[in-house]
Amino acid sequence: MTQPAISRFPIPAIDALPDDIRERILAVQEKSGFVPNVFLTLAHRPDEFRAFFAYHDALMNKAEGLTKAEREMIVVATSNANQCQYCVVAHGAILRVRAKNPLIADQVAVNYRKADITPRQKAMLDFAMKVSARAYEVGDEDVAALQEHGFSEDDIWDIAAIAAFFGMSNRLANVTSMRPNDEFYAMGR
Repeated sequence: MTQPAISRFPIPAIDALPDDIRERILAVQEKSGFVPNVFLTLAHRPDEFRAFFAYHDALMNKAEGLTKAEREMIVVATSNANQCQYCVVAHGAILRVRAKNPLIADQVAVNYRKADITPRQKAMLDFAMKVSARAYEVGDEDVAALQEHGFSEDDIWDIAAIAAFFGMSNRLANVTSMRPNDEFYAMGR
């Protein structure tokens, strides 16, 4: 049986990519043991690849504020709402690893309101979901509710920015028909 395509758009050969993109992909492959399909799909458009991962890294790799697991919770919950299989599967795997919890990603993806998370994390995801689906409704009361849970202004910005960025990412993944790597399904279980 042949493996289904990872994207409906062309996938460039790694050795034909610009040096910076090729080096990044090879570094990810060395660290994880495989190349996540998002890298190959987006490499089709080098300038957008660079912009996408620069903003991704600025949001997701911060050491302060939200934990890395909380950042992944936002991605998993909002990606499920946007019906993005790639992001739910890939970021679900990362969430399981970062939270050191084999159940959390499935719980958050299916119904975060019933997941084994803290009230603070539930408030965070309530806000992220509102940003993802109805950002035009966000008001001062939403910010105040997060502040009552101890979120700083920077945290609130990050929650909104992650939800918004992955809204764009989810749409690209769906349009490209990006296939999750098989490796993601077993990670952190």
